Amino acid sequence: MKQSIKPKIIGILGGMGPEATVDLYSEIIRQTPIKQEQDHLPVIIFSNPKVPDRTKALVAGGEDPLPHLIYSAQVLEKAGADFIIIPCNTAHHYLPQMHKEVSIPILNMIAETADFIKQHYPQEKQVGLLATSGTIQVGIYSTTFKERGLEVVHPEESSQQSLVMRAIYDIKAKKPLAPAKRRLKQAACELISRGCSLIVMGCTEVPLGLNQKDMAGKKVQLIDPKVIISRAAINLALGKSSLPPK
Repeated sequence: MKQSIKPKIIGILGGMGPEATVDLYSEIIRQTPIKQEQDHLPVIIFSNPKVPDRTKALVAGGEDPLPHLIYSAQVLEKAGADFIIIPCNTAHHYLPQMHKEVSIPILNMIAETADFIKQHYPQEKQVGLLATSGTIQVGIYSTTFKERGLEVVHPEESSQQSLVMRAIYDIKAKKPLAPAKRRLKQAACELISRGCSLIVMGCTEVPLGLNQKDMAGKKVQLIDPKVIISRAAINLALGKSSLPPK
């Protein structure tokens, strides 16, 4: 009798914010191929909402989130996770330091997203980005995408603050969704007017307020990194791809 391969355990370092963490786990459940309940994958979630604001740390000298991120990664490692994924784009700025403090891999959602675009949209040379100001300022996306021949376009500074950041913080604070949706759509339309036919939703709160149906009639494809990293994590857990070197 053929013995089934034991799946690897996915670790989710969440809490930034909690709803984005739930959204990522739901995506893993949705994408996992199953015939019965037992085919779902083992997942350990550590939701740590006490991680200080990453954007405030990067652009305004706020409290350093790195110790909290390292602690959270170590909790997941000790709990038995085989690798870690993080549903927070801005937190990926700290990946190099985090890698040094745990012995298990941490998948890079930004790199996975860039590779996905190169594979599925090889004709594209520029990509719009809706993300936090911290993500934009330290070049989390622009650096990785440039390595793959992609230019990143983000909203003008006034729109970044009044539309994107306000929408993100409103979603995090569980304020009424309709105003945030309007602001995100307006920012997306600005990127479309500047020639972007692909827009990366580079903050895990953005897909909570904006989806493809909202852009009906617009010639644009929204890219959700959460969906891409979910698929990568499932493939790793099922042994369909190899764990990256730490």
